[in-house]
Amino acid sequence: MKITLLSDDAVRFDPGPGPLTIEAPSAERSYSPFHMLGSSLAVCTHSLLYSWATHAKLGADDLAVEVRWTFAEKPHRIGAIEMTLDWPSLPASRRDAATRAATLCPVHATLLHSPTLTTRVGAESAPVPSGAPVASGSAA
Repeated sequence: MKITLLSDDAVRFDPGPGPLTIEAPSAERSYSPFHMLGSSLAVCTHSLLYSWATHAKLGADDLAVEVRWTFAEKPHRIGAIEMTLDWPSLPASRRDAATRAATLCPVHATLLHSPTLTTRVGAESAPVPSGAPVASGSAA
């Protein structure tokens, strides 16, 4: 299995034997958090579609998934994501069904329905159990 960094705003997941590897066209291109997000969507979608194809008695050994994104500002974030299923052996009559099946990926659903996000800083935000002694000391 291989994730290829296509650019600063795109990844491709290709199946294959062996452990997962991450490849870039040059040593200067780093695996960014945005690549990680795109990779999670690609791997999740591929896994789901491979399972769907097995049950539908379709071959999926040639299925690869590309994820591309564009940025938005204020705040800086991913503003749009486009996913392409590169699946040469998929019959044209099954393309709509495969597209629908791809939306069942939990990462896909998470991106469509934003989760609640809470940020805490270490133990400082942890609730103190009722009756527990409170540590004393100087604040840094």
